[in-house]
Amino acid sequence: MEYVIGVDLGTSAVKCLLLDRAGNVVKEAERSFSVMRPAPGYSEQDPDDWVRGTVQALKELSTVEGDVKGISFSGQMHGLVLLDGKGDVARPAILWNDTRTTNQCRFIEETAGLHELLRVVKNRPLEGFTLPKLLWVKENEPQLFEHASVFMLPKDYVRYRLTGEIATDPSDAAGTLLLESRTGEWSKNLLDLFGIPVALCPPILPSDEKAGNLNAETAEETGLIEGTPVFTGGADNACGAIGAGILTPGDTMCSIGTSGVIVSYEEDADVDYEGALHHFHHAVPGGYYAMGVTLSAGHSLSWFRDTFAAGESFDHLLQEAATVPPGANGLLFTPYLSGERTPHADALIRGSFIGMDASQTRGDFVKAVMEGITFSLKESVEILRSKEKTIDTIVSIGGGAKSDAWLQLQADIFGAEVVSLVTEQGPGLGAGILAATGSGWFSSIEEAAETFIRYGKRYSPGAEAAAAYEKVYTIYKQVYPNTRLINEQLYPFRKGGNDA
Repeated sequence: MEYVIGVDLGTSAVKCLLLDRAGNVVKEAERSFSVMRPAPGYSEQDPDDWVRGTVQALKELSTVEGDVKGISFSGQMHGLVLLDGKGDVARPAILWNDTRTTNQCRFIEETAGLHELLRVVKNRPLEGFTLPKLLWVKENEPQLFEHASVFMLPKDYVRYRLTGEIATDPSDAAGTLLLESRTGEWSKNLLDLFGIPVALCPPILPSDEKAGNLNAETAEETGLIEGTPVFTGGADNACGAIGAGILTPGDTMCSIGTSGVIVSYEEDADVDYEGALHHFHHAVPGGYYAMGVTLSAGHSLSWFRDTFAAGESFDHLLQEAATVPPGANGLLFTPYLSGERTPHADALIRGSFIGMDASQTRGDFVKAVMEGITFSLKESVEILRSKEKTIDTIVSIGGGAKSDAWLQLQADIFGAEVVSLVTEQGPGLGAGILAATGSGWFSSIEEAAETFIRYGKRYSPGAEAAAAYEKVYTIYKQVYPNTRLINEQLYPFRKGGNDA
């Protein structure tokens, strides 16, 4: 038997999938990581923990008899890994959810100009991106920055350790705020403007191109064959989109995990969302994707469960909400527990329950949370539609795709047919598709996806529910502008805020 391996390097764990030629998951292995938070707003990991976890998981997969023809990667975006002159890690990786770089973001915007940034890199400077992290290190750890030899994204460091070769791909490079959208190359103007040597930037290779071969050390540690081709891979959202079949114009995906994203395929490098949505290179050669983000999607529901229904299952809570009508009996929830990204790039805003009264039950609150998460994601869908994109079908993955009731709710709120997947493996499957394509099993990523992806049940909008949700959605959109100032005034009283 012949196999490929898709490695999905997440924030909390690395998951490796062993896939056969039909796209079946023959075996999977996972290893968890911890996150270091040495100061408020800081979020770091030891990159060598990623390597150890990946090697252990690959060793577990190698027990299956057969030949592994290729390995590829999906990885958490934006994280900064710096290597010193010896090729060793210079400091802990600064992760995508680290928020220490607000001052650097303002500096970037003031120095380069927001209009120019949106023209060149298609994105606003946000704390999550890599460029602000580089500038933070340059300002706060100048000796370390001066002696750094190269920066990497997380998956690229793991691949480097497995192969000895340094590279990144367009989809991860796009998340640095340094990649010219039109050319797909590092922006010399931005590098010069911020004093970043071009030599610090890794070479950029296509996501399905071979970036190296498995070295002898890794082969011995994992039980895999030395020289096994290792392909470049892509950013987690790009690989998740491949794993959901988001490969042609108009294809759109909703993913509800801890955060929530709406991803839609783009073929135009010049489409202008004026910074309202992210615009990144896809892992599909020549493709792009637009992305909106809800920071606390599934996290809102898990927060509610942990706070008000500790020990109870999500299934039980969703059953309580199943019979609640649209509008949750007059209750609204905004999922701004950690601030918001789309369409309100606001770090200070916080969530609200609006319309509480003594007649409402816990099921009403659960339904309001589900609706609020989906309303927030609908705002991204509406931005896409405002550019005359036809969004009539949405592939749903993540925790929100594990409930028939929530899938139907998505269809009703989005006003689109919602499609589930038979077997959902997300970014790991996308990485496997890149490995299968790079290994020559298929002539294109699209052809590989036809074999590897299997669609499940479809959910159509109900006319009565959809009409009701349009009315509630109109009310929902009024909550942010009417609570923004209140939340700013409450900020000093929060844990971790300034003294009241």
